[in-house]
Amino acid sequence: MPESFETKKQRFFFNFFPCYIASGAKVKYIASDYRQVKIELGLNWLTRNYVGTIFGGSMFAATDPMFMIMLIKILGKEYIVWDKAGSIKFLKPGKEKLFATFIVSDEDLADIEEKLATNDKTEKTFRVDLVDSKGVACAAAERLIYIRRKTVKGNDH
Repeated sequence: MPESFETKKQRFFFNFFPCYIASGAKVKYIASDYRQVKIELGLNWLTRNYVGTIFGGSMFAATDPMFMIMLIKILGKEYIVWDKAGSIKFLKPGKEKLFATFIVSDEDLADIEEKLATNDKTEKTFRVDLVDSKGVACAAAERLIYIRRKTVKGNDH
């Protein structure tokens, strides 16, 4: 699915937002329906750690806002969405540029809707791998996202 004018603006914003710049990552693509985002994280003087590989903090920070913002855009203003927790497992050193593709699937959305049909709130864990140019995973990040439907105007927390 191609980018829209809106998602191109969002990508531009990400790539000039100081917190995201500090991670060393760049957003390369945002689908017009926000269901897919692609990033890359280069190995350079900003991201290189003491032993010459990509700093784990850069890998983790590069994954930070994506699933939360994707769900905010997909679900709309009737929902409250927060990034509640995150973890990362380092699988092998990042010795070159890394890539990640964030996906929110139809199954993910159906699961969220099903849980919200019987509960006020839910949480969903999403996973993304940071892979090298050969597709070998160097890190696996998980993000726990909190979601609830807004019920009363002004009662957002």
